[in-house]
Amino acid sequence: MKALPSTYRNNVLVSRANDLRLRLRLNEVGPVIALLAVSLLGYGFFALADEVGEGSTAALDRKILLALRNPADLSDPIGPRWLEETMRDITGLGSVFTIVFVTVAAVAYLAMTGRRRIAAFVVAAIGGGEIASTILKLFYHRPRPDLVPHGMEVFTASFPSGHAMMSAIAYLTLAALVARVDRQRGVKILVMVVGVSMTLLVGISRIYLGVHWPSDVLAGWCVGAAWAALCWFVALQLQRRGEVETPKAFTES
Repeated sequence: MKALPSTYRNNVLVSRANDLRLRLRLNEVGPVIALLAVSLLGYGFFALADEVGEGSTAALDRKILLALRNPADLSDPIGPRWLEETMRDITGLGSVFTIVFVTVAAVAYLAMTGRRRIAAFVVAAIGGGEIASTILKLFYHRPRPDLVPHGMEVFTASFPSGHAMMSAIAYLTLAALVARVDRQRGVKILVMVVGVSMTLLVGISRIYLGVHWPSDVLAGWCVGAAWAALCWFVALQLQRRGEVETPKAFTES
């Protein structure tokens, strides 16, 4: 019998290795990592909420907010004027309008390229996160900081930070989705770094502008990342059952 060409054998081995990695990610590694993240971050949120309720974070919250203000004029954040304006620009990345706009754009792209089921999943993930954020704010109903003047108008309760939470949910979910489209490791890392950076910057801007206590923002990061990890776990389970597009479908035009 004639031996198969070495190139063909190599392609078969590479294909089998890729299939094995996919099965491990969908069936073992991915779900375990996702559930571990949900557990740790969820515990972090409820532990922090308990500390906030007992007043244990009050001293540190006040110290951080005051450290970001001119001692001679608490209405003046530290740094040059352009930094304050930049922080207002950054905080807008976590606003309801921006999150909705980015989500609609991503969903429209997915739907127009034939990935309707994953588009519906993105709507459910981010829309559900917005509902969860509203419920948590109503439940804890923590007043906004009154220690320093606010750098912009606010209309809802303080805990957890909705901007920090929704940035984590939207940008981490979309970054993970985009990272799966491209097979280059460098691109995947870049996309995830951008998603994490945007989440962190939005939270920091809320503290700098004096519209949130630091513990509000930390809680928002925790619960937002936990929600994103939970959505990731659900997506992996749906992929196993073929109810949403598999990773292969993302590379097909």
